[in-house]
Amino acid sequence: MIVFDGRAILLDVEGTTSSISFVYDVLFTFAKDQVADFLSHERGTEAVQAAAAALAAEVGIPGASLDDPAGRQQVVQAALDLMNRDVKSTPLKALQGMIWRNGFESGQLVSHVFDDVPPALARWADSGLDVRIYSSGSVEAQKLFFAHTAAGDLTRYLCGHYDTTTGPKREASSYARIAADMALEPRQILFLSDVGAELDAARQAGMATALAVRPGNRDPGGLLDHEPFQSFADIVT
Repeated sequence: MIVFDGRAILLDVEGTTSSISFVYDVLFTFAKDQVADFLSHERGTEAVQAAAAALAAEVGIPGASLDDPAGRQQVVQAALDLMNRDVKSTPLKALQGMIWRNGFESGQLVSHVFDDVPPALARWADSGLDVRIYSSGSVEAQKLFFAHTAAGDLTRYLCGHYDTTTGPKREASSYARIAADMALEPRQILFLSDVGAELDAARQAGMATALAVRPGNRDPGGLLDHEPFQSFADIVT
């Protein structure tokens, strides 16, 4: 049991609220399968063009254009390569979010969350805690994810979202920025994640931390010790 008397809870997604297998086997697979058709059909959309241009610049092909079939194929291959290597690329995450929007809105995708998550989010929100998400997935993707879960729309319990535009999840400065944005002292925030290096960074910034031990999670790694939990029901506020 973890007793926390602060004012906010910051949540990782993959391996914390939701299974790693859903993210990799369902969401990533859907994005890989759809990226070529998506970039072809949506190449005239300003947001898609901007994300594709940023991705092309990031991987060293700044001249690749979605209007040119050869250039578009370069962007597709670059996106697939980044996904295969699980690179936390901000423009890639933006593209994935747009692709997933189509999947969620069409009903092809329904998000997995662990059974203990919906009642905990409701309990925390009802008690006045400020509950927010910090994920490498884009803010748009996070909102879509929690709006289309098997348990229904959970976004009403969430006060905010952060992604890698705030900063890398393994750097203490990112958590300091989040605390400042929330207008709270870091010690008033409990960060929950399955990745030791992320928890280390949050602890270095002054946040309270706890390690998610969920089915299918990998060895968390990291340098510091973080109290483990298997269910959000183990967290007493």
